[in-house]
Amino acid sequence: MRTSSRRSVADSLSAIHVDLQGERVLRDGDRVAVIGGGPAGSFFSYFLLKLAESVDLDLAVDIYEPRSFSGCGPAGCNHCGGIVSESLVQILAAEGINLPPEVVQRGIESYVVHMDAGSVRIASPAGEQRIAALYRGNGPRHGGEMPWDSFDDYLQGMAIERGASVVRKLVSGVEWHAGLPHLRDADGGREAYDLVAVASGVNSNFLGLIEDLPERASPPKTTRTYICEFRSTREEIQRVLGNSMHVFLVAIPRLEFAALIPKGEFVTLCMLGEHIDQDLIHRFLRTPEVRGCFPVETTPSVCTCSPLINVRGMRQPFADRLVMIGDSGVTRLYKDGIGAAFRTAKAAAATAVFQGVSADDFRKHYLPACRRISRDNAIGKLLFGFTGVFKVSAASRRAVYRMTEREQAGTGGSRHMSEVLWNMFTGSAPYREILFRTLHPAFLGGLAWNLGAALWSGRNGKAA
Repeated sequence: MRTSSRRSVADSLSAIHVDLQGERVLRDGDRVAVIGGGPAGSFFSYFLLKLAESVDLDLAVDIYEPRSFSGCGPAGCNHCGGIVSESLVQILAAEGINLPPEVVQRGIESYVVHMDAGSVRIASPAGEQRIAALYRGNGPRHGGEMPWDSFDDYLQGMAIERGASVVRKLVSGVEWHAGLPHLRDADGGREAYDLVAVASGVNSNFLGLIEDLPERASPPKTTRTYICEFRSTREEIQRVLGNSMHVFLVAIPRLEFAALIPKGEFVTLCMLGEHIDQDLIHRFLRTPEVRGCFPVETTPSVCTCSPLINVRGMRQPFADRLVMIGDSGVTRLYKDGIGAAFRTAKAAAATAVFQGVSADDFRKHYLPACRRISRDNAIGKLLFGFTGVFKVSAASRRAVYRMTEREQAGTGGSRHMSEVLWNMFTGSAPYREILFRTLHPAFLGGLAWNLGAALWSGRNGKAA
């Protein structure tokens, strides 16, 4: 790819003329800025350049990312528990993106679900290690010389190989002049671009620095989560946690999901829910189910953070020559944020190359992809509401445990509860598909039977 210098005055006047004609399309030599070098920004840059090459369109792409993902600690942290779902692994492979061993800390073979009724292991329905535990950024504080590469650094490298350039500057705002967006950087510089893709996420205030956004493009609704890293030895982590992600279904209000994820010589604790605070964290850590899963040889936490996550996306994640992708626009509720970054980035790139970069172009060809995610999130919210009701009932928890345990102990046959839990934990399936599975007569019948057995055993003081 050819590296473009600053546009000449003649080129800028030509672009203004094209805008006056109502045609906002990318042309040879146009410049594209991507704000944020995480998965959404790197995916967008990669697909934009790949698709542009397929139609002989020569673009210059600058990825603005002041952080480096090559060293350990907060300077390059990207606030993520770090799981790539099995469905996304397959989708990436179909695109020719195969995660190398240096990026994947551990292949997750199974999930172990912990409840007060007991613990049960749910094996992968396909029997394959297709879930990757990884570090999005550069790894936790005090990680030393890590024997792996970060996921974000790997994706950024793919975009660079396609021809993108990384600009190590902090963008302080976006303003419009003569119909084109101009980026302001922290050093006082200003650069004109033909398209700006915002992939800064919700843990920066950048969305509030964009001038003249439409009212419908208000920032996403967010909630705070909790991520903590503990260090132990590989041997101890393997002994206690194995190649499994450990999930906790405990009756604690406001807690939607909590898990321990083994990664090399570290264990990541991830908690999702409504307004995670210190009281909720301490209540969770004191439960017997959690205390029994920590390796004995464990240091105090080496790294903690409480990042924001997007729980309701923008209604209009675009404007003329501006598009918001990944967390900056819309993402999946609680799960598979990397998958949502992939889908929104590819849809936005395809729109920019094949359709145009006006607000109307993004409304017709990009917004439908965002709305599919939003509609699925509404179903997800309903499912998490049902899960919350089940968690507060001891009989319901025993019924879920009983049904799952019997499915996993059997040879062959349907595993309705196991598949529902697997897809809820991994984010491998849309929430819509999970809802349909819960409405299957065999699922409802099995749940009702096990709920009755749990109630009877509880009334008679017997084990479920």
